[in-house]
Amino acid sequence: MPISRSLLMRSILPAFTACLLAACAATPAWPDAAESAALDEARSQAELTAYLSDSLWDWAELGYQEEKSSTLLQETLADAGFTVTPGVADIPTAFVAEYGSGGPVIALLAEMDALPGINQSALPTRKGVNGKLAGHACGHNLFGAGSVSAAIAIRNWLEESGTPGRIRVYGTPAEEGGSGKVYMVRAGLFEDVDIAIHWHPGDRNSAAANTTLANRSAKFRFSGISAHAAGAPEQGRSALDGVEAMNMMANMMHEHIPQDARMHYVITSGGSAPNVVPDFAEVFYYVRHPSPDGVEAIWSRLENAARGAAQGTGTEVEWEVIHGNNPLLVNETLALLMDEKLRIVGGVEYTEAELEFAETISTTLSDTSLPLSSASEVQPFEVSLGYGSTDVGDVSYAVPTVGLRTATWVPGTPAHSWQAVAASGTSIGHKGTQVAAETITLAAVELFTNEDLRKKARTEFDEARGPDYEYKSLLGDRAPPLDYRK
Repeated sequence: MPISRSLLMRSILPAFTACLLAACAATPAWPDAAESAALDEARSQAELTAYLSDSLWDWAELGYQEEKSSTLLQETLADAGFTVTPGVADIPTAFVAEYGSGGPVIALLAEMDALPGINQSALPTRKGVNGKLAGHACGHNLFGAGSVSAAIAIRNWLEESGTPGRIRVYGTPAEEGGSGKVYMVRAGLFEDVDIAIHWHPGDRNSAAANTTLANRSAKFRFSGISAHAAGAPEQGRSALDGVEAMNMMANMMHEHIPQDARMHYVITSGGSAPNVVPDFAEVFYYVRHPSPDGVEAIWSRLENAARGAAQGTGTEVEWEVIHGNNPLLVNETLALLMDEKLRIVGGVEYTEAELEFAETISTTLSDTSLPLSSASEVQPFEVSLGYGSTDVGDVSYAVPTVGLRTATWVPGTPAHSWQAVAASGTSIGHKGTQVAAETITLAAVELFTNEDLRKKARTEFDEARGPDYEYKSLLGDRAPPLDYRK
């Protein structure tokens, strides 16, 4: 059954109401003995967290090419006593690592891919690194490191406390446009999981209680006939004309799609010389909407635009779906739990050197509405519609899922910026990651020991999906596009 927009709104309105009632504004409880022991374990992993994050930051490997990053995370978990299964879901860099026995099963997601074309050193001014072509502009070096160190802390607590259950880490490649998690969901790897936890680097500390947009992408490839652009133009059929005609129609469509939809593109190939009619051109499109049905509706119109462009320019077109994600399904029960634990841990405190770094970065940012002091604070709990997209969305429709965001970047820093790359390679990034690891650890302790809470989260999850829900992937039955970044 397709996921309707009304279903999405029903999933976030209860949490919004809870916020209005100030349910999440209470003074955070002091951690009990079990939480204190687990928190000590998490804090003892701080050096490991920094080492892992710096290693992944240095390598900055692209989606489905995270060989070094994935290997390091797997080896670290294996050394800590986890059983590691590499290469799951037909993805060489994906893995599942597990410790413990019986139930419940609590899963942590660990991303690791970088972004192309955004090279930056760990300095507060614009300066690239010679020979480096990618950077962690979304902080996935921190994401992977924080999840792994939290998992080790939880593993140690499980062993020392004798608590039954399994902690599991999912190494999830290619979040940036590759939909790695979707293939893992499609392969049934989350079927026995009770709760999944994710987090993300950001410019503030908050419980991630917002949904995202569903999206789909594809590369549209036009084929024409090459000819001399001056000597024999009548013999040519420009593939680039096909791309430009499609783009013109897509830009006209913008006026006639819902306001909360998004559609954007980049021309990835347009020919090599002006005096040669290009016989090949390619354009890469994204379509986003709050619901998968909305994406499908816009997508069918985009496909028609591609066909019309090809017909009108005398070219041929074919397309390849690259990725597709469902929106995040909010779980109020788990979101309030995460907010509670984040308030126990608190935010990021800058040293004088870190404050100087932050002040310098701040002068380069267009958004200065958040003061630098907000890095040490936890933002008010809220639920909203975000305009990004993530393959965590598909996980959230397979299992009750919760996340958070921490101040790994200077307040006001946007994702996918050089400023995000810079902070992700510094102690500011390390500290924000440690906040995430400690918060996740506390949440996991509660989930392992509180069966009623798990049942409540599952009931909310089942009601939000509906009795007739059937999972549908927006990328169809295609195999993982392991070469999409090449």
